[in-house]
Amino acid sequence: MIRRSNSPRPSRRSLLTAGTALAATTVAAGTAGTARAAGPARAPQREEIPARWREQLSALEQEHSARIGVYGHNPATGRTVVHRADELFPMCSLFKTVAAAAVLRYHDSEFLARRIRYTLDEVVEDSPITKEHVATGMTVVELCAAAVRHSDNTAANLLLRELGGPSAITSFCRSLGDRVTRLDRWEPQLNSSEPGRVEDTTSPRAIGGTYAELVLGGALAGPDLRRLTGWLTSSTTGEKRLRKGLPVDWTLGEKTGASRTYGTNNDAGVAWTPEGTPLVLVVMTTKPGHPHTPDPDHPVVAKTAALLGEALVRRAGRNR
Repeated sequence: MIRRSNSPRPSRRSLLTAGTALAATTVAAGTAGTARAAGPARAPQREEIPARWREQLSALEQEHSARIGVYGHNPATGRTVVHRADELFPMCSLFKTVAAAAVLRYHDSEFLARRIRYTLDEVVEDSPITKEHVATGMTVVELCAAAVRHSDNTAANLLLRELGGPSAITSFCRSLGDRVTRLDRWEPQLNSSEPGRVEDTTSPRAIGGTYAELVLGGALAGPDLRRLTGWLTSSTTGEKRLRKGLPVDWTLGEKTGASRTYGTNNDAGVAWTPEGTPLVLVVMTTKPGHPHTPDPDHPVVAKTAALLGEALVRRAGRNR
């Protein structure tokens, strides 16, 4: 089970109004870390759905035969852009950021240094890091890095085991004020993505709010925040998704998730403009009429990211 810290938990309201300075004082670009300005304090959310932007999203859905869920928020201006933001989508690997954050929040350095042993039989598909360390095992912090940076499925399962199972992710999200996100199964079964399934789902708004709490709120203490942000900004799996659609001079901390069924393809995270303005970005897609989609449709995510970036800031800069 999750071992809770003795420190008092801040309320969701206090997290949302504390200002971006708390979490954005250091944004790690890779494992070395790069300082970035936090930007102005948070403004109240102003939800906007520009007509031109809505038309472009609808055109993208038709072009790609996809259902696209979008949540974007600029804490500095309060501008919030949404499309199907409260509809449920399969979560896939987006939960791995939450799992790593829960481990960081509730456990000390001694626990993070603990070596976890596992067998070859426990290694599931899409586990590029853990499959190379069966003989030696991996420390908890190494498993966190593998799960977030490389989306390693076995690393995620081992973290879930330490936390007490998939329901621990649901509980942790609830503690952050997220009433929607839920995890019910383990890797890789949680990726089945059938239309209408509520297990292992989230909404763009819900997971966007949770990522904002973890990266821009006060859910994690400074060292843990820098560690998590470093893993997100050095992700190895998202080059063709959000990152492809955003300006090249933006720093992006992201976590991807995808399934080989029903066109499920997600990317969520926080981007920082060159001026240091943080932007919460979530794009989630499914193709309900296409049960077998072995190759994720990355262009639809990248195109949506480009529209989202432009909608959230006046001057988006050069696109990739």
